[in-house]
Amino acid sequence: MGFKYLHLVDLDGAKAKQIVNYSTLELLATKTNLNIDFGGGIKSEDDIKIAFERGAMQITLGSVAAQNPLLMIEWINKYSADKIILGADCKKRKIATNGWQKSCDIDVVAFIQEYKLRGAKYSIVTDIDKDGMLSGPSFELYKEIICKTKINLFASGGITTLEDIKQLEKMGCEGAIIGKAIYEGTINLKELRDLC
Repeated sequence: MGFKYLHLVDLDGAKAKQIVNYSTLELLATKTNLNIDFGGGIKSEDDIKIAFERGAMQITLGSVAAQNPLLMIEWINKYSADKIILGADCKKRKIATNGWQKSCDIDVVAFIQEYKLRGAKYSIVTDIDKDGMLSGPSFELYKEIICKTKINLFASGGITTLEDIKQLEKMGCEGAIIGKAIYEGTINLKELRDLC
């Protein structure tokens, strides 16, 4: 269909706190020409090396960013802000970690602001309350994040229609992550391709 990017999350890895599905990553990287952003369970330098060696072009780090900011900054500096994406999963504006199993008292906007000041370039923000609900994305939250942080934002969670995508683009989002809307047929791949 001509798509260039794939956002791939190792949910088993997020629970195990280390990469589990690296063979799936490698299979997708070798059998397609997609640029893969990979996340889930990346907690160590070994995990980062495995992800890049198995074909990830970028990796998304959320739990590490919330729990060990110094290490996150070290990895951004070492691998570059083009390769390390800040994952900011949130519920009622508070950052959630470990595959959404834990939450902490950190406001998502302040979290992104701090990392932007320290060199982060991209952030994927998932509103957990919207994810998989096909009820539309958190437009107001994304607008606030873009306005206050100037981060290159990828919106995730609740995206249901092509109109949602057009509105996110108009707001200044770098991109949008779409999953359930494709599986459920509320967004058609051909129409999506034509939009891009």
